[in-house]
Amino acid sequence: MMAKFWGKSGNIKEEILKDFPIFKRKINGKRLIYLDSTATSQKPIQVLDVIYDFYSKVNSNVHRGIYRLSEEATEAYEKSREKVRKFINAASIREVVFTKGATESLNMVAMSWGLQNIKKDDNIVLTIMEHHSNMLPWRRVARLKKAKVYYIPITSDGFLDLSYLDKIKDAQVLAVTHVSNVLGTINPIRELAKWIHEKGGIIVVDGAQSTPHMPVDIKQLNVDFFAFSGHKMLGPTGIGVLYGREKILEETEPFLLGGEMIKKVSMNDEEWSDLPWKFEAGTPNFVGAVALGMAIDYLKSLGMFWVRKHEKKLTKYAIELLSKIPSIKIYGPLDVNYRGGVVSFTMNNVHPHDIATLLDEDGIAIRSGHHCAQPLHEYLGVAATARASFYIYNWEEDIEALYSSLLKIHKMFNE
Repeated sequence: MMAKFWGKSGNIKEEILKDFPIFKRKINGKRLIYLDSTATSQKPIQVLDVIYDFYSKVNSNVHRGIYRLSEEATEAYEKSREKVRKFINAASIREVVFTKGATESLNMVAMSWGLQNIKKDDNIVLTIMEHHSNMLPWRRVARLKKAKVYYIPITSDGFLDLSYLDKIKDAQVLAVTHVSNVLGTINPIRELAKWIHEKGGIIVVDGAQSTPHMPVDIKQLNVDFFAFSGHKMLGPTGIGVLYGREKILEETEPFLLGGEMIKKVSMNDEEWSDLPWKFEAGTPNFVGAVALGMAIDYLKSLGMFWVRKHEKKLTKYAIELLSKIPSIKIYGPLDVNYRGGVVSFTMNNVHPHDIATLLDEDGIAIRSGHHCAQPLHEYLGVAATARASFYIYNWEEDIEALYSSLLKIHKMFNE
């Protein structure tokens, strides 16, 4: 199937919105304004068509059959792996492992590389802004191996306080988010990679909030592991990627065992498959992988520099408008050059859940809660925040609608 992308009419806004069937919906009689792409993105028709076409025309397990359908499925699956490799500029497809999502990817690193390499009294360095997925697995490793855990704190304006690193003489692993899903902070991954590599350790990066929204170059970042999810970047749920430096993956025992990742097994021994398949036990989500490939095609047709520029403009506009409401407090850096397309905030006298409920009456979907980052919220001194996040299908009028509805809520509870 040849996908058709935007670019024919010259009206990019109109063409993008036409590609997303969900925006035909009305919520409480009003147009849907979706501002929760940090949680999951909407899907264009090109991705939805791939899923339907694959199941209806090609469906067969990959790598296992020598008949036509299986060969076609395998070819499509591996073509998507190559698309991922190019998208993040990995050196080889051997470094691209398909998983269920960023959460599984990060758990795999901790439960395989971590349990294999971390020893008693080793130091594991996390940050206070980590999503639970990049925090809890390492805490479990620390408990099991009797290692120590340190947290890099943040400054008052939402940046990592890198001066804290001067206190850590030795470290085996640094696990850090590329972009905070609460603060929006874009962390200096190359600088952090240099720090941990000088100590002989590895860096594990949660790229779930960066890969869909900005150019990502694995070689430039110089990371050892990097994880992201397909459902946050126009793809389906249940598919994700773990990038691992080839040498490290070769030396790492797989965590999930069975099926495709076995090359040879006897009563007393086993031999793993080659990279990256030794980490892909069982029947993979091959349809999801192919659909993720189409999502990458869609994003590349726009250009990731365009995506980043578009989101910066929307984020700047949102900060400017929301800052006019006196009861609102915005968290994270205010300079959009150091911030992703997410704005988390609180409002005096109104719980974030109530904010989200009232916005929903106007057809506006935002997220409220701790966003799987409870230690960060505890650090900030709040139980929850309201979070609006932006993507390629959002435009200035969405921000204006958010502002108008929040202004009504402010007047309702604070005037």
